[in-house]
Amino acid sequence: MAQSGKQSAKRSKPSYFMAILGVTLVLFIVGILGWVVLNSRKLEQVLRESATMNVFINQTTGDNDKDSLLAFVQTHPSVKSYRYIDKEEAKKEWLGQGNEDFNEFIDNMVLPRSVDVNFKSEFADSMHMSSFQNELQQFGFVTEVKFPREVVAKFNLLGKVSLALAILAIVLLALTVILIDNTIRLAMFSNRFLIKTMQMVGATRWFIARPLNLRALINGAISALIAIAAIVIIVFSMENWVPELRALRDTQTLIMLCLIILLIGISITLVSTHRSIIKYLKMKLDDLY
Repeated sequence: MAQSGKQSAKRSKPSYFMAILGVTLVLFIVGILGWVVLNSRKLEQVLRESATMNVFINQTTGDNDKDSLLAFVQTHPSVKSYRYIDKEEAKKEWLGQGNEDFNEFIDNMVLPRSVDVNFKSEFADSMHMSSFQNELQQFGFVTEVKFPREVVAKFNLLGKVSLALAILAIVLLALTVILIDNTIRLAMFSNRFLIKTMQMVGATRWFIARPLNLRALINGAISALIAIAAIVIIVFSMENWVPELRALRDTQTLIMLCLIILLIGISITLVSTHRSIIKYLKMKLDDLY
């Protein structure tokens, strides 16, 4: 009987490897999708906050009027940042755009003073920006207010894409729980005679479950750590390949994603293993065949 137990333990080793491999692949897919969802939301936020409203003011506007406008912009709850551009700054931007340095022409022509306004992501939509535009036009010295309406209108599409990805991630997470549970149950199937044999010789439920639960915890951690390492490699490789992605990196969020993957890997593996142990302990010997 002891020899039979040893043989069952030996047969269980390959199943552990396949269980680790299966759980790793599932966690890797979930992690990559999670990273895509987080990046899509971050991308939407960056794009919304980069949409600039240009506020042009009359050249004869006095400092008091200008300061009142800047104070209004600064204290408005929807504004993330702003920048006042005087004539000298406008001249630098003119030259910075690749225009030729016609010094005398530039000095003589009237370059408009302006204020560039960027909004918080939750306010960077057509409705809020149009409302803010109307408020600015109440200042008599404001000659023109404009912002990229067509671009801002498309931000809503990004929001819908992010929502669709988030729903997909939730569905995939539910499937992950089912897939990992089935993978662990298949791995435990090869241990059913070992579990029953230990019960028949008088071992307590806790004594039987402890080493298998410990193995499940270790296997879950190994699977999660391998998946996390693969995800981190993919993320940094993508950032090296597409440098613009570095602007979207949120280290704290990435660490949180990795911790969630680790928690999922350990908890589901442990719970599924323990359920299988209890199941086989309650079954009759003849039902194991």
